[in-house]
Parts: sequence; structure tokens; C-alpha cells
Amino acid sequence: MAFVLVLSVSIVLSYGDYFFLGDPDKPNNDDVKYIQTAKILLNEGTLAYNTGTEPSSFIMPGFPLILAGFLAVFGQDGGGVVAFRLFQCLLQAGSLYLIFIIARYIFNSRIAFITCIISALYLPDYFSSGVILSETIFRTVILLLVCVMITAVQSKHWGGYALIGVLTAAAAYFKPQASLFPAVLLILWWKEKYTWREMLRFTCLIGVVYIALLSPWWIRNVVTFDRFILFTESGGSPFLLGTRIYHLMPPDGFFDAYPQYDRETLFQGSDASAMTKGLDILKYGFTHNPLLYLLWYTVGKFIGLYFEAYYWLPILGVGLVAGHVIQALLILLSIAGIVWSRRVSSWQHQMPLLLTILYFTVIYVPFIAFSRYGYPNVVFLLMYTALAVDQILQRRKLRA
Repeated sequence: MAFVLVLSVSIVLSYGDYFFLGDPDKPNNDDVKYIQTAKILLNEGTLAYNTGTEPSSFIMPGFPLILAGFLAVFGQDGGGVVAFRLFQCLLQAGSLYLIFIIARYIFNSRIAFITCIISALYLPDYFSSGVILSETIFRTVILLLVCVMITAVQSKHWGGYALIGVLTAAAAYFKPQASLFPAVLLILWWKEKYTWREMLRFTCLIGVVYIALLSPWWIRNVVTFDRFILFTESGGSPFLLGTRIYHLMPPDGFFDAYPQYDRETLFQGSDASAMTKGLDILKYGFTHNPLLYLLWYTVGKFIGLYFEAYYWLPILGVGLVAGHVIQALLILLSIAGIVWSRRVSSWQHQMPLLLTILYFTVIYVPFIAFSRYGYPNVVFLLMYTALAVDQILQRRKLRA
């Protein structure tokens, strides 16, 4: 943890604004848009994103609120951004403890320690510390959530399940797709032989806490827009964009079958029409190219999420190509680790880890899948990478 903290702080302070993905003077990327949103929130009291100073429901408010807090305390002219990056360094270092706890519970202390070593050397973590995006915070919340789930299932304490509701709501304020994650508890409860009454009580508790904490967002939207908005209403649809195989347009036959669409406007517009467009693309694709679309919505999405590193700017002399090659090797080792994992731990004992990986993979299958979305889940795959490394080292010892 000390190594990660010192190295990440050194990288953040020495590289500075190198980590900007867009231009702060004319916001043209998510990171600088978040900074602009945080400043508007401070100065105007309005949550706006891509709408000038007009209220918006384009994004969830969690990340802009935290960023605005740092800008309020440390200044809007650069000090707040530096302080926020240092805060992310603290989260990265602290996450190692949570990583160790989870890996030790699922496997053993040796594999947990190897996981921490791999994580401490994993360059995308240092990139994530410097960039102004929500992935570092979200990953920390999910690590906490998994730890609390494991403890709550074992102890059956009300407080643990209330905390699950709190952390799920917190995660939803950054990425709404985390909202259904507590559903994995149904399988864990079944494994631990919970009664139906216990399941119902704890489900209600999680639901009540979640609703109570999300209600300020819902009330704000009703007051501001005169309608209920569950999470966000954006100008682009991750579901529609997710139908593009390697960012390509549908084949010419699609436009012949659906003349109401054209290449120029197919992927434009709002969420209202995006669902219909996406379903039409899928209907045509699975009818005329079923194998291609089946591969895209299984193997293709998995590759998109995990095989390309969340590493968009080279640091410490490691280029982007090298970073992506290392990422692919780590993921291949994690797959081998999953295959070998029963030698160390039973499938039942691995359920919290396997279900987490499965949930945050499947939840992105209908949507656009790329490394930024996969990054928070990679830490759980690295636990299996560590298992594979441990098995390889033990085999070498036996041969020697």
C-alpha cells in the first residue's frame, strides 16, 4: 500500500495535466466536461452537462458532486483537480487492503499477496489515479460492496444488509448499472440455506435503504423536469452504440430492409428512438448473420471489456501497445486461473467472486463494451491471474 501510494502520488504530481483527455478551455471529452459541470454546480447551483448552464439529467450526480467538493475546498484554478487526483491515489492504495481481504477469503493468503503484487504493478491503476473520471471511485465502492456482502451473508446482521443498500445506492450515483448487483445475494442465500422469511426481510431492508438514498435524485428530476427519471436521459444510447460490431455500420441489406433509417442519422438522436433502432439492427443481424452477432454479443463483448487495457496515455515509458499486450496476457492467465481454481477453492466458496465477475460482464453485454467499463471488474479477474501464477510457480518447484 505504501509503494502504491508513493508511486501513484509521484506519477500524479510529475505528470500533472498530461492526464487530461480533453481541452479544459473548450471541453471536448468526459474528463474536462466533468470539471466544467463541477464548476457550474459550485457557481450556479445547477447540475448541467452538455447543456450550457441549463439543468441536465445526462449523467448521474455522484462524480460531479465529489469533484465540486474538492474544487470548493482547494480552488477552481487547478488546486482542486490536483487534490482530487491525490484523493484517487489514496483510494488506489487503500483498495489493496480490500483486494487482499477478498482474495484471502476466496483462496488463501499466498494468492492474496500475489494479487496485491500484480495490482501494485498494474499500470492502468496509475492511469486511473491521474485521469478525472469516476472509475477509481466506483471500483473502490464495488470492492467495499463485495467485502460487506461476504460478511453480511455469513453473519446475517441487519447492519451489514443496510450497508449493502447504502453502497449499492452509492454505486448507482456513479453508474446505475450497479443497481441490480444485490440480486447475486439470491444465489449466496440459497448456498447458505437462508429461509424465505430471511431472504424477504433482508431484500426489503436493502430496497428501503436504496430507495431512500436515491429519492433525492428522483425528486430533483421531478421538480426540474416535471417527470420521473429513474437514472439518466442522455443524447446517445449505449444500447444502440453497442450494436455496432467493431464500430462499423450495419450492412447495406439493413438499410434496404429498413428504409426509414439512413447512415447519416442512424446513430444520432435521443434515448426515445434509440431502443427501437437498436432492436431493429439486432433483429436484422440475428436473422441474416446469426453466428456473427452471437460471437459479438459473447466473445466480442468480453474482449472489448477486458483484453484492451484502460490505459490511454503512456506513463513510465510503457507504450500503449505494450500496455495492451500485458493486459491480454493477464486476462489469458486469469482464464487459466478460473480453470485451475477448483484445486484451491470449491466453486461454492468462490461464488462471491465469480458472481461479481459474471454480473459486471453480463450487464454490459447489451451495451457498448470497452476498457473503461471493464476496468472496475478487472481487479477481480486479477485474483484468478494470481492463482494461475501461484499454480505455475508450484509446478516449477515440484519439477525442480
